[in-house]
Amino acid sequence: MPFMETKTNAPRPSRRSLAGLDWFIFFLADVQTGFGPFVSVYLTAAQWTQQDIGFVLSVTGFISLIGRRLGGAIVDAARSERNAAAIAVVGIALSALILAAWPAFAPVLIATILSSSANCVLAPAIGAISLGLVGHAMIGPRLGRNARFASLGTGFAAAGMGACGYFFSSRSVFVVTALLLVPTLIALSQIRAGEVDPVRAHSGVTPVDRPDVGLLRLALSLPLLAFAACNALFQLANAAMLPLMGSIMTMRSANWATVLIAACIIVPQLVVAALSPWIGRQADRWGRRPLLLLGFAALPVRCLLFAYVSDPILVVFEQILDGISAAVLGVLVPLVIADIARDTGRFNLAQGAVGTAVGVGASVSTTFAGYVSDHYGSQTAFLDLAAVATFGFLFVLVAMPETRPR
Repeated sequence: MPFMETKTNAPRPSRRSLAGLDWFIFFLADVQTGFGPFVSVYLTAAQWTQQDIGFVLSVTGFISLIGRRLGGAIVDAARSERNAAAIAVVGIALSALILAAWPAFAPVLIATILSSSANCVLAPAIGAISLGLVGHAMIGPRLGRNARFASLGTGFAAAGMGACGYFFSSRSVFVVTALLLVPTLIALSQIRAGEVDPVRAHSGVTPVDRPDVGLLRLALSLPLLAFAACNALFQLANAAMLPLMGSIMTMRSANWATVLIAACIIVPQLVVAALSPWIGRQADRWGRRPLLLLGFAALPVRCLLFAYVSDPILVVFEQILDGISAAVLGVLVPLVIADIARDTGRFNLAQGAVGTAVGVGASVSTTFAGYVSDHYGSQTAFLDLAAVATFGFLFVLVAMPETRPR
């Protein structure tokens, strides 16, 4: 009979390792912020069309489609999750330097592919390090803390990069992104390798004697397939929203665009920082499904508000809804995957599978919204995204089961 982890016999990692993970996530969020809506502002200022911007942003999704599952498998096979994460961070910093130096189509495409590939490894690596440190019994609160530090890092970086874009240029955003490599790697080095248990990190309480059994269980898991589909629909509606609004703001006021985008990033991150630990606790009390419904319900409302309310100040306040969705999914996506993949030894591969679905949704979203916006107007694009978001909520309501262990 397998050993069952509880809160009383859960591992006790050192404060140094836990703090190292906190600050690694904080600085990594800083690094990743530069590749969000600031890319749209930068390329719009460089006279790119919305369709071309949408295509380049879609490459991120297509790389995720190909690479997320591979990235999870790489982390499952890696001897050190920390080393895998370090290599990925270096790749993102290098891509930021390429963007800053050459805003032409080919270099931007190469930089996008490089950063997207690195992100395919980073997400499962963080999940594996977290699970390896604290175990299944405490993973909910740990994921809430991860989401809090990620949101604080994103908000801090958005404020700094918005100021750089206003006082210097939108190109300076990517120089700052590359420089953040240094504190990110220092924080990662503070996580003690000996405290990241390799069995727990791969979602196995005891070693899996027959890895093919765990793989087969995941391949035939209806909850995992349903959850992947839910996330694909969410990203199909969500991924293009802020980049599209960023381009609209840039065309109206290029000087203020980076500041407004920074505000649109900061507001939801404050909401995430406030809500994430609470969501991590309530997921153990209420279950996963009620909170998932809350996160999915906020998205169609936000889409409709973006369609009809384009005043910059109101758009910033509308981002509170984005914060609610981000807080819920930031905690529950890895938590639900950990529920489904428990004792299979394939946690990171399962993360990759769901990440593939996310990549499908995100890649189609930006190209689709860019095309509709160029040919029929931005309001029509936001209304189409609202319809997709509504369908995503209904799909969660009908198809997604409760996964909380009893």
